[in-house]
Amino acid sequence: MKSKDLLPIHHNERKIGVRGFFMMWIGMAILLATFDIGASGIQGISLPWVVLATLIGCVAIGAFISLIGDIGVEHGLSFPVYMRAPFGTVGTHIPSVTRAVTASFWFGLNTYFGSTAINAILNTMNPSFDNWLLCYIVFALFQLINTASGIKWVERFADLAAPIIVIFSLIIYQTLTTEITRQGSNVWDWVASPVTGGVAITAFMVVIFANMGFWATLGCDIPTISRHFKAPRYERNWFKRNKTTLIGTLIAMPITEAFMIMIGAAAFIVAGTSNPVTALQDTASGWMLAMLLLMIVLTQWSTNTAANVLPAAAIFSNVLGPKVSHAIAVFVVGIVGTIIQPWSVYEILTQVLLIIGAVLSSVSGILFADYYLLRKRRVNVPDLFDTEGQYRFNGGVNIVGFISWAVGGVIATIFMTYSFIIGFVIAAVIYYIFSKYWYFRKFPQAEISYPSDNDYLGITVGRDWFIVTDSNLDYKSEEGK
Repeated sequence: MKSKDLLPIHHNERKIGVRGFFMMWIGMAILLATFDIGASGIQGISLPWVVLATLIGCVAIGAFISLIGDIGVEHGLSFPVYMRAPFGTVGTHIPSVTRAVTASFWFGLNTYFGSTAINAILNTMNPSFDNWLLCYIVFALFQLINTASGIKWVERFADLAAPIIVIFSLIIYQTLTTEITRQGSNVWDWVASPVTGGVAITAFMVVIFANMGFWATLGCDIPTISRHFKAPRYERNWFKRNKTTLIGTLIAMPITEAFMIMIGAAAFIVAGTSNPVTALQDTASGWMLAMLLLMIVLTQWSTNTAANVLPAAAIFSNVLGPKVSHAIAVFVVGIVGTIIQPWSVYEILTQVLLIIGAVLSSVSGILFADYYLLRKRRVNVPDLFDTEGQYRFNGGVNIVGFISWAVGGVIATIFMTYSFIIGFVIAAVIYYIFSKYWYFRKFPQAEISYPSDNDYLGITVGRDWFIVTDSNLDYKSEEGK
């Protein structure tokens, strides 16, 4: 419960600013799985509509991410620790591990794509070399060591990689569109099998919700990252307090992802695949190919460290106990992500994204209802670290959280096209009603029964939550220094 790596981050320990998170988003939003959405989208509708749908989906999910991110900014809490409130001190492990396995899935998939690019680079330099598995192992180790070194090293890599990624992305797009023009086509007009009417609307909505489902995972555990964001003390304006999150999710992410969608579409037109590694091998050669493939490696690396390994490591550290440090948990993510072998489902990736979005959208809805509607951002943080505190509920499990998650997830899965919004709303409504009118009457919550900003808010009232691990004291709260 009081593992060092899970304790609240204090104000003077927060190192990530607006520029840092902006750069992190450039790195996170550029990955090969994003290209598949672009390739899938132009099967039925033209690229301008695919890009518009992407921007809508990204801004929508960005708003959700920013809302949930306030948990980390306000209280310095990670995702698995706050999940003790809506799911219980023991129950937190089930939805948290679901998210961790998903993040591990993405780690394995992105590392595989990066390793194929590395293999292609080495093959260009030495035609006799062809060993993607060796490249996978070495590439995975570099990413895991980078993440194990801490959030600041993750930001430093993003600062280094982002400018290179932007330049190389422009070169890739130019290379692919030049080849399309040479073939007598136009990337903005090309459609594999044009559809109209209701079918076109459905195709448009699929792109929107595929993008939302794509980032639904980060929408859940953004507090694990946002707890490291710099924010002003005593700032009651929500927008000013969450400026770092908002600029990253509403500006950097939509623009970057839309451009990656364009590259994915162009790659499909050129080579019949959304994988630009294959497309580039058909359109470039020599050192040009090597440089472009290097960009692919950097994008997978920067995405994995911030969006996948870091959040999943916090969860595994929570599940496996205080003896499992952040560094050890990072390597657990690598092992799990490799064992899953997620590259085997790449061809059905869009469908997988929608399913993942359906399941995890319910968790985001529950977090929103619990944090904003019921507790109104006030949290009895010390009890989150107390096995006998108010979040123990019934044997460590808040059954309302699981009921809401199950119902929301199932219904969202049935209506896959609109999975994220359906799962979010249904789970939030069920959780709010059952908690307010039944469960929290049975298990009173101090911050709801006696709402006090001074007692239960964090940075808004200048507080750093200080959890004492000495056996003689359960906790104490320390006012802002």
